[in-house]
Amino acid sequence: MGQSLHKPRNKAAESSMSSSSPSSKYSRRAYHAGSWYDSDKNTLDATLSKFLADASKNITPSNNTTEGIPRACICPHAGFSYSGPTAAYSYLALKEALERNPSIRTVVVLHPSHHVYLESCAVSGASTIETPIMNLAVDDALRDQLLSTGKFEIMNQRVDEREHSGEMQYPFIAKILMSVCSQEEIKVLPIMVGSIRTSKEEFYGKLIASYLADESIFTVISSDFCHYGQRFSYSPRPKPSEVSEQGINELFEYIEYLDRKGMDLIELQRPGAFADYFREYSNTICGRHPIAVWLNAVVANSENGTDELDVRFVRYAQSSQVRSSNDSSVSYASAVARVTGS
Repeated sequence: MGQSLHKPRNKAAESSMSSSSPSSKYSRRAYHAGSWYDSDKNTLDATLSKFLADASKNITPSNNTTEGIPRACICPHAGFSYSGPTAAYSYLALKEALERNPSIRTVVVLHPSHHVYLESCAVSGASTIETPIMNLAVDDALRDQLLSTGKFEIMNQRVDEREHSGEMQYPFIAKILMSVCSQEEIKVLPIMVGSIRTSKEEFYGKLIASYLADESIFTVISSDFCHYGQRFSYSPRPKPSEVSEQGINELFEYIEYLDRKGMDLIELQRPGAFADYFREYSNTICGRHPIAVWLNAVVANSENGTDELDVRFVRYAQSSQVRSSNDSSVSYASAVARVTGS
């Protein structure tokens, strides 16, 4: 369990959201602990430590101040036995950011909705987010600022806890906070991004752009990449031209080709082309909407001169190598966005 399924959204699905301030805040339980990751604090801590140590052997977080401070990362959200080794590359960036930028006070987590049909964005209604490592405080002030725009809804506890794509980030965040800083100083704010149109992706990106450009905020964008196979209702085959031009011999190579086409557009910070890519390939990147909202925010900040980021993917993996139409896999990728010239 925990490979991360790409499930179709249904308008008839539960949509328990509120558009006003949370009347009764709750402590969000570690709902997927014991299945998607270990519920024992010491075991989980050791697992995350190993993931981070292994990643650090293959990538060197910069201590050179001529290289930009990390401002955001894209991170997978499957069960840790599948995606944890890849996710660790993203969280080395959060560790570096906290070490080099002591003004960070909030980690914003942009994540998709796998179970609830949502045509907007919704903030968590929790006051606390529980993890086996330690509990995380939610940034009430930032939540109130977003709610004051009248454009955000509020998740209730059931919706919040059922959604794994946010939860799979919290143990890593807790682990990094404990290792780097006084954890009480850093808060989090989960934001669920619904299955929204391209125009709304641009709208929400511009709406939150100034917040994400603030040096006190680090952003985590939660997404897996291609979900391939019959159980995901997605099993395209390469065109003859793609086989000859790209030297594709196996289906897992085609899957990586599809993923990297999207990853290239993310690195180029081209949200419009990213939307066109989905219209052409329909790749099952479950966090496409959070990624697109974030990309639109990045572009807005770049155009107004507020913030300039360099986005690079630092790790890519697949849960298994697909060789036939009976196989399936999920792809995982980690990216780091750094402030240029910082």
